[in-house]
Formats: sequence, C-alpha cells, structure tokens
Amino acid sequence: MPDTSEHIVIVGAGAAGLMAARELARGGRRVTILEARGRCGGRIHPLPASEFGYAADGGAEFVHGEAPVTRSLAREAGLTVRMIGGAQWSFDGTTFSRENPREPYDEQLHAAVKDLKDDLTVAEFLRRYFAGPEYARLRHAVERMVEGYDAADPARASTLALRDEWMNDGHAMQARLDGGYGALIDFLLAECRKSGVVLRLGAVVTAIEEEAGKVIVRCAGGELQACDRVILAVPLPLLREIALPAAARAKAAAADDIGFGGVIKILLRFKQAWWRERRKELADMLFLLSDETIPVWWTRHPDQHPVLTGWLGGPRTAGLAHLDQQGLIDAGIASLAAIFDLPREQIARDLVAAAATNWANDPFARGAYSWATPRTRAAQDILARADGSILFSGEALYRGRDMGTVEAALASGLETAGIISQC
Repeated sequence: MPDTSEHIVIVGAGAAGLMAARELARGGRRVTILEARGRCGGRIHPLPASEFGYAADGGAEFVHGEAPVTRSLAREAGLTVRMIGGAQWSFDGTTFSRENPREPYDEQLHAAVKDLKDDLTVAEFLRRYFAGPEYARLRHAVERMVEGYDAADPARASTLALRDEWMNDGHAMQARLDGGYGALIDFLLAECRKSGVVLRLGAVVTAIEEEAGKVIVRCAGGELQACDRVILAVPLPLLREIALPAAARAKAAAADDIGFGGVIKILLRFKQAWWRERRKELADMLFLLSDETIPVWWTRHPDQHPVLTGWLGGPRTAGLAHLDQQGLIDAGIASLAAIFDLPREQIARDLVAAAATNWANDPFARGAYSWATPRTRAAQDILARADGSILFSGEALYRGRDMGTVEAALASGLETAGIISQC
C-alpha cells in the first residue's frame, strides 16, 4: 500500500523530473519540485513563435525513432507527432553532393562491427580495423558522425552502443512535435499542478543532508526543504556541484563513466529561403553536412519556413566556448558564407531573427546530452539502484537505444516513479 503521506522533493523540472512528479502525485504522494531556472523544461527550451514564425526549439527538437513514451504523452496532450523527410546533402569544400562519404566503406564497416564482442572506444575501433591511409575518408566520416550526431568524443564513446546506428546508416525515423517540445512541457506542468505538485522556480539546490530519518534539501540563500526522499533529475555534471551524503556521493561518482557532450545550436530566420534560390537542387534539403566551423545545418523541410538551424557537437565545441551569443551567430553566418560562396554581409542583411546557445556554457546544464562509454552500463546499474532515500533519474540512466533523448528522460522519470510506488 503506497504511503500517501510521503513527501518527495524532485530536483529539476526537466522532462524526467516533471514526468516523475506527475506519476507520483497521481499516486497520492506529496511532491515538491525545485527548479534552478526561472522556467521549466531544462534542455527543452522553447523560443518565441513571434520571432521565428513557428514554435522553435533552442534545445531538444527531434523525436527520434519509435519513442513510445513521447508519442503516448503527445496523444494525451492532443499534440501531433509529424514525420519529416527530405534529402541529406554534403559539401566537401567544392561541390554539393547527396553522397554519404562513408557509403563506399559501409560493407567493410558493417562486417567489422557486426561480430564485435568486446567493447572498444570508437577511436580504438578505427585504429584496430581501419588504420591505413586508404581509410582516411572513412575515419573522418565516422568521427564526424559520432561528434555531430551523438555529441560524443570518439576517444571515449562506446562502439557497441553505436552499432545499431551504424548498421542503419544513422537514419532512424525522425519526427517533430507540432508546437515543439515546449507544448509537451506545458502539458506535463499543467498535469502536475492539477495533481497538487508544488513548483519552486529559482531554487538552486546546493546540498542534500540526512538528519534523524529525514532528508534536508538546502538551496542557495539558506532555504530548506524537509522530505522523505529526493529524486535528483539534473544533468550529470551538476551532480558534482551538489553536496551529498557519503553513500549518495559514492553512487554519483559512477556518473563519470557516462559520457556527456557539448552542443552549440544556432537558429537563423531569414526574409526568404535564399539557399533554395541560389541552388535549385537543394529544394528538398533537410540536412547539410560540411567541414566548416558550424558543420551541420538543417531546414524545416517539408515546411517552408526560411529558417536554417546550425549545429556543432562533441569536443570541438570547446573551441568556441569563449563566444557569446552574437559571436556564435557570427560564426554561423561565416560558415554559411563559406559553404554558399556568399559575402557574410549579404547573408546578415537578410537575417530577421537569430538565437544561439552553447549548452556547455549553460550553468544549469553544462552540456547537451549523454552518450555511452564502454563502462556506461555498469555505471547506470549503480545509479539506478533504489537503495537509500536519494534516487537519480534522467536521460543518462536510460538503458535503451535512445539514450540521450527526450524519450529517454521521460522513460527514466516514469521508471523512477514506478520504483518509489512499489516501495
């Protein structure tokens, strides 16, 4: 029989925290959410539709793969998950092409990874199986995909964790939510409030202590919250910034064996889709890959919004850590100018709205999302243990293929609430 008098404090009002809060409150628990930001959503960051012409996302944007929890929640909220299509183009510094630079080597890559038994980092895998100069193009393409798509470091990322992605050429089903992920967060927040969840914004948690059978949560400024259990639903790097009791601190140390990657995301809205006018063959372009400073761009295809979104992921984001928002926007414009052989000033004149975030510089994120190393599964097992009064939740603990996604965060929050409900 659930203890409906139990008070649970959830640190973090991102997807995992809100999902756990809704489920626990529905089950009769008293739930308080402490969120450091002045808004909910965490790494889901809605941008004004008035600026971009649609409900844009400054953080998470795509619905990857089957995503059953996300799709079920969207149905509850009356939101449409819309499949997207379009072509992937590459620019090699001279020409545009639909050719995947890895494609000539796919048969060999698949053969090498298919029967791999012992996990290796991606860098070690490439050294062991594709070391020769004749594979330079393959190594570059694989490293670019690991850094760009997974925001991971090839020197630490797990080859086995990426195997399915490679075997599928990285082309899982892609979709977007009409109304963006912000609409899903709004729905979850409304559900939480309807069930009596108390939300405190601007509450920066600094320490968690255990005293006389109770858990004490300390916030900056001296505010205290006493409760029976705490769920830490924050990005992995923030676990190092919260003082924890010895047992919980020992568990949290396992997070060092889970990768966490940086991402820079830039949104540029123009007066018109000049790239389609300049190069007619790009009319169906969804993604554009290059080796420029901001190497990945995508459109809203099949929607006709004149918006380009730029993306840089992985270790190379550290090279732009010194740039403010305008500096990142300028870097994006410079990359587009180089790709399309246009003056920067011409591109800038056509700009209507712009936004840029280096998620590694965000004080309440310290990065974008998690990825697996060869030691990640063992670390997840440690963090997911339900011993003690302090539990961990979030996309980094999801043990399925879609680790690092909103789906993973929602599924982890659901799982954490289920563990408590069974106690």
